[in-house]
Amino acid sequence: QVQLVESGGGLVQAGGSLRLSCAASARTFNNYATGWFRQAPGKEREFVAAIRWSGGSTYYADSVKGRFTISRDNAKNTVYLQMNSLQPEDTAVYYCAAPGTRSSTWYVPFRDGVGMDYWGKGTLVTVSS
Repeated sequence: QVQLVESGGGLVQAGGSLRLSCAASARTFNNYATGWFRQAPGKEREFVAAIRWSGGSTYYADSVKGRFTISRDNAKNTVYLQMNSLQPEDTAVYYCAAPGTRSSTWYVPFRDGVGMDYWGKGTLVTVSS
């Protein structure tokens, strides 16, 4: 069983930056693609970004392309989300998640928001205007 723990959230002004981290409890985490989702108050959870197990491929929601960067350090069992040019609409609880399987179409479960077997408890990001 893999446990995921997010950190790095906080309060930032519009235009600022934050870096979120997702630390996994087991090295087997490195075998899976990993992604970030977010849920704003009163809204459904939505996909943000994902990265393949090797780190060689990434996939982003249109709303964050060019502003957010996902990366991973498998030696540290950690995935990062660098968030730049933050806007008030980025305010949400950010969750790290991973499926328990591999797929050649690895980004599809993230894009469609299905098939995630492991979830963290989330970290709150608040962007003030």
